[in-house]
Formats: sequence, structure tokens, C-alpha cells
Amino acid sequence: MGESKNDPLRLDFDSQLKLEFHGSTVTSDAGLLAYRELDDALALTCTAATGLHDTRIGQNTQHSLLALLRQSIYSRLAGYEDVNDAERLCLDPAMRTVVGGRAKDNTAASTSEMARFETETLSTKENLKHLIDLSGKWIDQAHRHRKLTKLVLDMDSSVSETYGHQEGTAYNGYFACLCYHPQFLFNQFGDLERVMLRRGNHPSAKFWRRVLVPVIERYRDRDIPKYFRGDSAFALPRLLRLLEWEGFRYAIRLKANPVLQRKIAPLLKRPVGRPSRKPKKFYASFRYRAGSWDQARRVVAKVEWHAGELFPRVGFLVTNLKWSTKRIVRFYNRRGTAEQWIKEGKNAVKWTKLSCRRFKDNEARLQLFVLAYNLANFLRQLVLPKPIRGWTLTTLREKLIKIGAKVVRHSKYVLFQLAEVAVPRQLFAGILGRIARLCPACASG
Repeated sequence: MGESKNDPLRLDFDSQLKLEFHGSTVTSDAGLLAYRELDDALALTCTAATGLHDTRIGQNTQHSLLALLRQSIYSRLAGYEDVNDAERLCLDPAMRTVVGGRAKDNTAASTSEMARFETETLSTKENLKHLIDLSGKWIDQAHRHRKLTKLVLDMDSSVSETYGHQEGTAYNGYFACLCYHPQFLFNQFGDLERVMLRRGNHPSAKFWRRVLVPVIERYRDRDIPKYFRGDSAFALPRLLRLLEWEGFRYAIRLKANPVLQRKIAPLLKRPVGRPSRKPKKFYASFRYRAGSWDQARRVVAKVEWHAGELFPRVGFLVTNLKWSTKRIVRFYNRRGTAEQWIKEGKNAVKWTKLSCRRFKDNEARLQLFVLAYNLANFLRQLVLPKPIRGWTLTTLREKLIKIGAKVVRHSKYVLFQLAEVAVPRQLFAGILGRIARLCPACASG
């Protein structure tokens, strides 16, 4: 009682300890500066904001669209998925620095300003279309610094649980919950090429053309081998014909049916002899034409007999690849990495946190999450030194982004005194050095 709000706090277990709070001079997210450096080297957010239409009609606008876009993306990158967090982040020195502009010397955008930006400005038809296309444009920028010898696209869907009366929410029997059912398309680097938010009760392949066709058009002029993988929901006649017309090689899972089972009947008989501890694997390849297909296509089957199991595990793939059956199965099994990338997006940038009431507002928020995810993945793929190249996005957030720092302001410069714990100076310097090597190529490109 009677103590000032600025007086140090005392601890009973050690009377020598005092606790002080300096929100505007201490940050827990100093590692965002490395991501901002990569952002500038690849010219991502600075070009992204040029296509946005400013719907604000007032004269007293505090922050530019570029600053607001950066604050939306970097907040999610640091794990702050709710605009309510802007109440504190607007004072955070690391956030103010990466946002730039007026925020650097004053404060970043408030909660109300961020809410209006995400639910009014970005949710317009023109801005939403621009946001959806941004992922592909950013990936094209990253490709300038890669040796792109082939393209592998993985398409999948996932669940984003909803709560309350959110527009577009529906019950999904497979996931057994009220949810949205977004559809994702990744490349082999883990970049999210395109995403679409859908109602919760839509089938897995619904609206696949809106996701896949724009990506195919972007890569149409690249003379490289192109591949596509998907589960059984994408074994659609129109999709197969499109892939064949565009020169894609594909491996797509097929649902088992009596005709396919008869094709491999000899492999479905239990092998003679003592059961092996290791699974016994058998492969088959044959031509098959479904009733809805316009032609017969190659189907690869894999049969696995496991010890202690009465029936074999059977899988079918439709493909136009001319490889051996084992190689095709191994190629398809690597599609599981796409499921891991979806999990990373859920854990690292929390892109399932879609809490707005209107569907289009949640669609805009999902695109912001995707931009944050891609920026994080660019840093992992392009600039991480070898000792930490295997870090997940969650590990990068906890060890790289969440670096504590004290900020000291001088007349000519600002000094960030970073804690040297999980990421020492030498490692951080290595990251900045690799980013610096991207700048000349970016400028010349």
C-alpha cells in the first residue's frame, strides 16, 4: 500500500533481489531483427504493400499500410496470434524496430488500429486477392537464390477448429468437430505455395482448381521436371487430365475396390513359412481404368504382411511415372513431409487461430499466418548455418526469436544488448553473414 507503480518488487526468499519492469527498453523478441534483415534482402514486405488498397478515409492515419502489414506478420512470427497482443507489442522495442517508420521513434499500431487493418482493409475483395497471390510472389523471390532443378507439389487439407457462431463453420465427420477445412499446396522446400480457407463440411478436394491452377501457371515456363503427390481424395479424372496436359508426373493414392483387389489376388495370400519379425513387402504394377477415367492408367500396389496381424496392409497408387514400383512407393511416401509442415504451421505460427466472426476476415488472417510461415521457412532454407539447419520452426521461435535484449539509445545509434544463451554471437553473426550474401543477387535480379 502506498508504493509507487515504478518501485522495485521484493522477494521474500532473498531480500537482496529487486524486480523492475522496463517494457520500452527491454524486449524478449530480439531475434526478429534477423528475420527483418532477410525480409529486406529479399524485398518481401516492401513490395507486398505496394499492391494493397488503402480503404481508410480519415486524415489522421498514424501508420502506413507497409508498417501495419509488417506488424501483422512479425507478431504472428513471434507467436502472438491475437491482435489483442498489440496492446503490449506496440511498446516493444524489437517490434517497433522491425515495423519501422513512425513506430521506430514512437509506438507501433494499437489493438484497435490493427483490428481495423485486418478486418476492414485486408478483407476487401481486391486486397484479399492480393494477399492470396503474395505467397507465390514471395516464393519466386526465394527461388532466385536456389538451384531449382525440379518441382514437387504436395496437396493436402487440414482442420482449423472453430468456436461459437463463426460464419462458414460446419461439422466435419472425419475430424469430428466444428471447423474450417483449409486446403494447402506445398513445394519440396516446405514453402506454402497457396492456401484456401473453406467451409468445414467441404470434401478434401473441393475447389482444388483454385489452389493448383495458379501455381501451375507460375511454373509453366520453367523447363524442369514437375511432380505432384496427393491422397485418394485427389484421384479425380479432371485433375489427372490437367496434370498430364501440363506435363506433370504424379503419384496419387487410390482407394481400394474389388477390381483392384482381384488384380493382386496372389499377393493377398499369406506367405508360406514362419512369420518374419520384419514386415514382408510385395509390389505389383498393372494397367487399370476406372469407370470415370477416359483411359487406362498405371497402378502400383504395395502389400505388407506384418507379424501378429491377420490381414495385410494394402495400398494402391495411380501414376504416370515410368520408375520401378519400389521407387514410386518411396517417392509417394515422402508426401508425409507435407503433413509435418502443416503441423509446424499449427505449432510455430498458430495458423489455426481463426477467431473472427466473418469468414472473409478469417480468410485474410489465414493468409497473414501463411506469409509469416513462409518468411520463417525462407530463413531456415536459405541462411541457417549447418549446425542448426535441422531446427524446426518451433525451435527457431523459442531459441532464435525469443532472445532477450536490453535496448540502449544513443544520439546516433540504438544498441541491442542480446542475451547469449541458446544462440551465441558467432552463430547469430553467421546468420547475418549468409543474409548479406543474398543482397547483391536480389538487387541485380
